[in-house]
Amino acid sequence: MTAIAEIPAPAPSSVRLPTEDDLPYSDGIPIESNWHVLQVDLLRHSLELHWSDHRRFFAGGNMFLYFNAERLLNRDFRGPDFFVALDVEDRARKSWVVWQENKGPDVIIELLSESTAEIDRTIKKRVYQDEVRVPEYYWYDPDSGELAGFALREGVYEPIVPDESGLLASRRLGLKLVRWRGTYGRMEAEWLRWATPEGVVLPSPQEVADEEHNRADRLAARLRALGVDPDE
Repeated sequence: MTAIAEIPAPAPSSVRLPTEDDLPYSDGIPIESNWHVLQVDLLRHSLELHWSDHRRFFAGGNMFLYFNAERLLNRDFRGPDFFVALDVEDRARKSWVVWQENKGPDVIIELLSESTAEIDRTIKKRVYQDEVRVPEYYWYDPDSGELAGFALREGVYEPIVPDESGLLASRRLGLKLVRWRGTYGRMEAEWLRWATPEGVVLPSPQEVADEEHNRADRLAARLRALGVDPDE
């Protein structure tokens, strides 16, 4: 990750506004923990696998979100832990620049920590509601297990009520968020995961690969029990 650079001054309307290639995309500060890195990967990779064939979208994590060209010099931008933007071009990005994309994220998830919880619950919530107008905003606290969601209705965030199983439904994505305890990336912990409307957890690419490997092993064992060499 590169150290943060000077931010170009906002240009008059007749001059091209800065794009992701002009703007800083790293502040040189590492994110909170290894759990945070893995959690963002789990959310992103499972969603990318689930929608690999039929949805135009972008899922990003720990990227800058630029939403106000006039206030760049005041460093008026945010860095969501995870976000999803629907119906956008399928390409890699350095950061999300609202005026370049002509839209903001559809869903943002912040992962709370001792150093960020107050900002995530107050300042970021206000910015996402009033300035970026993100349709759905969620936060998750891995220490307490707190999971909260808000949907934008008539310009104001209203709490998303959990279902009878404690899952939060995202109308924008047609999926649910669920707490899940298990091992991911060789780390045993509680994770935030996507699930189908029926509550079935979306697998990660590694889980799919592991299941295919186990299925092949079971088939080979059955063949050997029948006296058949599976390698022939």
